[in-house]
Amino acid sequence: MPYHEFDCSKCLPERQKHAVTKGAGDNLATALPLGYLNTIPGSISERGCAYCGAKHVIGTPMKDVIHMSHGPVGCTYDTWQTKRYISDNNNFQLKYTFATDVREKHIVFGAEGLLKQNIIEAFKACPDIKRMTIYQTCATALIGDDINAVAAEVMEEMPDVDIFTCNSPGFGGPSQSGGHHKINIAWINDKVGTVEPEITSDYVINYVGEYNIQGDQEVMLDYFTRMGIQVLSTFTGNGTYDGLRAMHRAHLNVLECARSAEYICNELRVRYGIPRLDIDGFGFEPLSQSLRKIGMFFGIEDRAEAIIAEETARWKPELDWYKERLKGKKVCLWPGGSKLWHWAHAIEEEMGVKVVSVYTKFGHQGDMEKGIARCGEDALAIDDPNELEGLEALEKLQPDIIFTGKRPGEVAKKVRVPYLNAHAYHNGPYKGFEGWVRFARDIYNGIYSPMHQLSGLDISKDEIPADRGFVTQRMLSDAKLPEEIAKSETLRRYTGKDDIISDLRKKNAPYFTPIVKAEAAE
Repeated sequence: MPYHEFDCSKCLPERQKHAVTKGAGDNLATALPLGYLNTIPGSISERGCAYCGAKHVIGTPMKDVIHMSHGPVGCTYDTWQTKRYISDNNNFQLKYTFATDVREKHIVFGAEGLLKQNIIEAFKACPDIKRMTIYQTCATALIGDDINAVAAEVMEEMPDVDIFTCNSPGFGGPSQSGGHHKINIAWINDKVGTVEPEITSDYVINYVGEYNIQGDQEVMLDYFTRMGIQVLSTFTGNGTYDGLRAMHRAHLNVLECARSAEYICNELRVRYGIPRLDIDGFGFEPLSQSLRKIGMFFGIEDRAEAIIAEETARWKPELDWYKERLKGKKVCLWPGGSKLWHWAHAIEEEMGVKVVSVYTKFGHQGDMEKGIARCGEDALAIDDPNELEGLEALEKLQPDIIFTGKRPGEVAKKVRVPYLNAHAYHNGPYKGFEGWVRFARDIYNGIYSPMHQLSGLDISKDEIPADRGFVTQRMLSDAKLPEEIAKSETLRRYTGKDDIISDLRKKNAPYFTPIVKAEAAE
């Protein structure tokens, strides 16, 4: 096994088995790090907990629900407004967070009375919301608070409300992924099948493992609508509590994020006979194949092909423009979950970049297996890295950009490596044909940002050239355009005076065509 030992982790020899470098001819039998294990004491991991996986990833995107954390207020802070799970009810679930704020006295004497008081107060404060999810945390689980009994008592006293309880304390798994499993199973055990929906189409699906990050779901729903498909429920992006109770009446479960939501799909198949179809909304070819599979299932392939042809004709030229300029750029793919394998091959094939490292903080071993299988030789694969290991990897690999979360992303910026937010996006959505071009645009802007290129200068000793970092000027210079054109382009970048460049475009249209396209995409 080609294990990779970090210098900073030599004091933790067992960490060596959590990182490998994929060599020539290596496969999953010879290049697979240990994964989905408890964090090694002393490594100071940045992992999330099972509570975070249940509430933050799965539960919170439900839009018409009071999400109540039963525990110390710090647990709630960790999951408040840190992802862009937008909804069409004025983002209620992002604007408000609810917690029982358990203190030391409640740990000693019990906090069930406090929970009941908070539930009633929350419903009174939000009279239009009649649904609630209660999330157990480590502290209240350890003292044995019975949140199910409290919820049942409140529902008996307030018959117009409905409450779902999620027993997923932070210690319920080695990472966030443990919480995914717990809330999936709890939801199908307690709520699915308790509401009968209105069926309006011959083709009915549940869209599962979709969380509507910056509107991802809306992009996909547009395709489904154009195919004549009714989306019965979305688990759980922009989803309604009662809509998700009706999942048992779908004809097909269309699964996007397999790691976070395959559990409920598998149970729906066992209990209700609903088949599961895994799809991928990222990348032109993976998305096209996904729409084709759905079309084939319902016998409406022609509708899928019409969408693919229309969208590809519209957006492929713009993607190709970015691919030409991103070719060979090195990327650390550190998203943490299913995007590890959703993106690994697609960005290399369709954007021309080179994935030099993959990692996961809270995924399962299956996530790492797929990620390694889809990346090329010499890629460094790491399970549950800490901050020092991340910095050492950046120094060794010298990537042009990394795709990761906010915490490691901000660290990368300090060592002059630009990052894109792989969890919540910079300027999403990234799904769909247009979204994939938007992703390429963000990568292009990140790598070629004058701000990042200038940030590498030491102003105490380095000369600061006026044109440093302005890639557009360098492209013009490489094309051997007259010096005054390059200067004018730089001037336009500084002053924003479009009239200068407009005249130049008229005189030198062939040189400026790509630039016009880039600006249109931006």
